[in-house]
Amino acid sequence: MASINTVIGLDLANTVAQKLRKDVLLLSEEEAIERSEDNVDVDHLEPRAPVVTIMGHVDHGKTSLLDAIREANIQATEVGGITQHIGAYEVETPKGKIVFLDTPGHEAFTAMRARGAQITDIVVLVVAANDGVMPQTREAIAHAKAAGVPIVVAINKIDLPDANPDRVKQQLSDLELIPEEYGGSTIFVEVSAKRKIGLEDLLEMILLQAEILELQSDPHQLAKGTVVEAKLDKTRGPVATVLIQKGALHVGDAYVAGVHYGRVRAMFDDRSRKVALAGPSTPIEVLGFADVPAAGDAFTVVEDERKARHISSIRQDRLRTKQLSQTNRVTLEDLYRRISAGEVKDLNLVIKADVQGSVKRLGCHLQT
Repeated sequence: MASINTVIGLDLANTVAQKLRKDVLLLSEEEAIERSEDNVDVDHLEPRAPVVTIMGHVDHGKTSLLDAIREANIQATEVGGITQHIGAYEVETPKGKIVFLDTPGHEAFTAMRARGAQITDIVVLVVAANDGVMPQTREAIAHAKAAGVPIVVAINKIDLPDANPDRVKQQLSDLELIPEEYGGSTIFVEVSAKRKIGLEDLLEMILLQAEILELQSDPHQLAKGTVVEAKLDKTRGPVATVLIQKGALHVGDAYVAGVHYGRVRAMFDDRSRKVALAGPSTPIEVLGFADVPAAGDAFTVVEDERKARHISSIRQDRLRTKQLSQTNRVTLEDLYRRISAGEVKDLNLVIKADVQGSVKRLGCHLQT
């Protein structure tokens, strides 16, 4: 007889499963995490803040708009507060919280999406009222549509004398972004980042779009998120900005991020304040990495550090094997063929000898 604590073999487990008319799928711990379905309790689902990325053409005011929103929020909530640039930050409004991602550009957005990091809920497309639609505007629209993310258009620089918002609306209508006033479904907001005009309207429209999306998450499950950016700090070691997407992250949690693992030693928000808990849709700076992870790496909390170390080891071995398999080994036959075909003009050699004099003498022979 086998008790509840008895470890049975795989063959016996498969036999029992067949008698119960169940299929058996054998997975490692690392595979189980990658393939696991979220055990979400519908009763525990709670609304979460939308995650917004601002995109658009160069010099159309993306950075200015982000700075204006951030400065207005700091002045309204905490006079004299210093905002720490961690690649993402929160904005508190009377109707709820919004999380903005400060990404370097469209390439980063696409690269993170290609790695499976679908972290953006809404894209704010910034178009200058005096310039209209430009090449990078079209590129941003293509990226947002490929990601299946709704777009809110912010027509910036409306305070300039040559501003023409109607022309912008007409141009975007030709790109299937039709304003509501034209009978479409795309939200347009006229703003001026320089004079801080229309910022409240923009935030209100973002929250309205978030209500339509019905964004929810279970804050009671193990945390899952994405690394937004990472760096090696001289005093604190490897530091990463992580956007928590599901569950809640606590100080002391063991986690795996890409091929690296660690335990949360400390967490800081975008105002450099130390926090002990980070819920869904929270950008947080995490200390405790063994090495610097890559932007877009999946961040997953596991039960204990032993499992985290084991999964990290499996992933590192897999990465090492992949890198070795991609290394092109040059054979003498291949080298002779390339020299004969004229593809190789110079042959670089590394000479190893017992003393320096031997290297110099051999080098002279090779030159002659």
